Amino acid sequence: MKTIKYLSIFFILFTSVKTSAQQISTAELQVTGLTCSMCSQATEKALRTLDFVEGVKPDLNKNIFVLDFKENKGVNIDQIKKKVQDAGFSVGNLTAVFNFNNAKIDDNGQAVIGTNVYKFLNAKNKTLNGPVKASVVDKDFISGSSFKKKAAQYKTDTYAAGAGTINGKKTRIYHLTI
Repeated sequence: MKTIKYLSIFFILFTSVKTSAQQISTAELQVTGLTCSMCSQATEKALRTLDFVEGVKPDLNKNIFVLDFKENKGVNIDQIKKKVQDAGFSVGNLTAVFNFNNAKIDDNGQAVIGTNVYKFLNAKNKTLNGPVKASVVDKDFISGSSFKKKAAQYKTDTYAAGAGTINGKKTRIYHLTI
């Protein structure tokens, strides 16, 4: 009986760790500066080198790439931006489907989920469950003019810097709108 109990606990812990590793399932990435199909191919090739990317579907008419992510891999949003920039282009917008499991947003709009810290600019005192579509509105994820407007509107050090101090440690903070 004890063996079954321990195996059940192990199974619950193992499956919960796997679920938390997969937090973002898909994303729509708008890339600016693309002028030809060669540009699009270079960006697509760069994005496919990310170990957490399962698939890339380009839409050349809208300069959008639909990204599907591997189930058991954590997604690094900053690495996506870096790959686009390394290919010679810029991120115009990144909207992703985040899979939340009882994620509590505090009265400042902040949620710590696993190793990531998210600051929701338009949500406070909420609990998020299931798939939620959110846009990353940090610098280099939106146009320069949009970033300036949001920086003037929100006037927080963490938004301007993209980082803040959490538990005494400088931490990357992703700013999102839902």
